[in-house]
Amino acid sequence: MFLIFGSSGLGLRLAKWCSTRKSCILIGLAESLPIGEPLENCEIIALPSSMPLSDLPITNNSPTAILYLDDNSISDDEPLEVIKRKWPKTPILTTIPIEGDGYDLISIDDISFSAMQDRIRGWERKEGALTLDGYLRSMVKNSRVTIFCHDNPDPDALASALAMNELFSSHGHTSQIVHGGMIEHHQNQAMVKELEIPVRRLILDWEITDLIKDSDIIVAVDFHRPGANNIMPKDCIPHIIIDHHAVDEAVTADLAMVSSEYSSTSSMVASLLMSSDFGMSSRVATALAFGIKTDTLGFTRNFNAVDVRALLWINAWVDKEKLRAIETPPRSIAALESFSTALNNKVHLENLILAPVHNLVNRDSLAQIADFLLPTEGVDTVVAFGIRRNKVILSARSNNSSIHVGKLLSNYFPDGLAGGHKSLGGGQIPFNIIINQQTNDEEQEEGIIMEKTLTILQDIFFVKR
Repeated sequence: MFLIFGSSGLGLRLAKWCSTRKSCILIGLAESLPIGEPLENCEIIALPSSMPLSDLPITNNSPTAILYLDDNSISDDEPLEVIKRKWPKTPILTTIPIEGDGYDLISIDDISFSAMQDRIRGWERKEGALTLDGYLRSMVKNSRVTIFCHDNPDPDALASALAMNELFSSHGHTSQIVHGGMIEHHQNQAMVKELEIPVRRLILDWEITDLIKDSDIIVAVDFHRPGANNIMPKDCIPHIIIDHHAVDEAVTADLAMVSSEYSSTSSMVASLLMSSDFGMSSRVATALAFGIKTDTLGFTRNFNAVDVRALLWINAWVDKEKLRAIETPPRSIAALESFSTALNNKVHLENLILAPVHNLVNRDSLAQIADFLLPTEGVDTVVAFGIRRNKVILSARSNNSSIHVGKLLSNYFPDGLAGGHKSLGGGQIPFNIIINQQTNDEEQEEGIIMEKTLTILQDIFFVKR
């Protein structure tokens, strides 16, 4: 049973709604209550005047919830205190400001705030979708579009790029997706294969230069800083940027859609498509769902209402079978070897684990190692690292609320070589940043660099308790 104190329009609306779920009692002053309007499954108690709670004609049965929407019905000096004493285990939803602790209260202000946020976000989605649509319609017919992902693209970058690729194609343009580095993670490879994502890897500088010259539109997804962990030249100004990472400086583009409110670029792209006339496909929806899931680590880190809303919207088109195939591909023997090396060589410093991986074969195994080690008892921060192509590759994870992994890394390493979010980050650090010393023995040099990296990471992340 719901017990509602209130004779306002809000009280009546809630009584109508609550009575469809459980029996309901609506109490208020007779002069304000809609006496002539019967409500099915709802008893209306009209009072001639305010009176003490003990004198009200209501049963002593404990209500499911109490909605206290005005203070005209009960004459007690502290009506909420009186209500709480009478029904100590019943939750109370109220519009009346209160002070003090010990109440199990749900503030209507919070609900209103959430509703206002949702409405504003809806306006923003529509505005963003209209802006993007206007830009697409202003493009020259049959434009050549190149979509850049960051190096070694993760599912979020791949999904966002695929969605944008399909969006441009739906407007009659020719689009392609490019990236630097490698797609090595077994899930990422499975994603590209299962969803047939048309990605092209670029290696040579002249390839990149020629491609940019031949493109009418340049798009950056899941990054906003050209040349920082991506093959886009530093002096290149993209036409469109879509990214969810925090921005430390002004972003230059014809159309920059950057918001750290989203936990993934996939959430952001899905929200834009939600408010457009884009014909969502199973392929794009599955990609975006996996992008959202991986960047939030299965909705266990850095997610909020906008990400949930985006996932709920695309869920109707998601191919669950393909998603399972992407999530559970066979793990390579090389990845298992990296796990073994990391576990055997880990350095445990109270709340911190540093996991060096010698002879790193698959760079994306570092993220798997960091995710695997983070739940270790007493540990709140993990950094896995190894050497690949004359760079130190690192992947960091943390559930320590007092630190920001991305800021710690970006503050130490210059020029966008490392960074990330509050709870996860990574980097690609050239040897010359780590150490100036060189030897004629490559193996010896790498050993020195791994030891120096270990010392640097300890300085960055270890705080003696």
